[in-house]
Amino acid sequence: MIAHLAGTVAVAGLGEVVVDVAGVGYRVLVPPGEVRASVGEAVTLHTHLAVREDAMTLYGFVDPGARALFEVLLGVTGVGPKLALAAIGTLGVDGLRRAVVAEDVAALTVVPGVGKKGAQRMILELGERLGAGEAAPSAVAGTAAVGRDPRAEVREALAGLGYAAGEVQSALEAAGEAGDPEELLRRALKALGGRETRGGR
Repeated sequence: MIAHLAGTVAVAGLGEVVVDVAGVGYRVLVPPGEVRASVGEAVTLHTHLAVREDAMTLYGFVDPGARALFEVLLGVTGVGPKLALAAIGTLGVDGLRRAVVAEDVAALTVVPGVGKKGAQRMILELGERLGAGEAAPSAVAGTAAVGRDPRAEVREALAGLGYAAGEVQSALEAAGEAGDPEELLRRALKALGGRETRGGR
């Protein structure tokens, strides 16, 4: 894995740079405005290498914290590299963290490609990872304490996100057997994310 690149900027464009490292040019996709170095200037980028069957793509960040947040974002249902880059480029690392902790749906929907449901899903899935703790939505919290059916808790949480009854039922069926409510919710969201992608939503 390529963890970082240190070289000079050979080409600088909006959202991408080519870094010359010992005569080899590496094309790196970056959040808009992330790299302010001009052609010929030295630059060091902390990188994430995404490998697919048809391509290998480098994503770069000046701050290692931004790369770490990018990698966390990739774990959210329905979020790919382009959307993760857009989120960091639009809100910045601190702004994105604040939006998640404050459950600020309006702030997250400013990111191109993120709608209300997507923003709510980001808050649900990123809350604990970004240090939101109790600030994250707690629709499924306390299930064991009150003895409620985990599936009922997840059904309520998905309805609260605006999913229709039919979508919720299909997601619950796809999620499989009931267990830990948080895990069940993650599986249901993943199923919904796949259906949205196939449906072009």
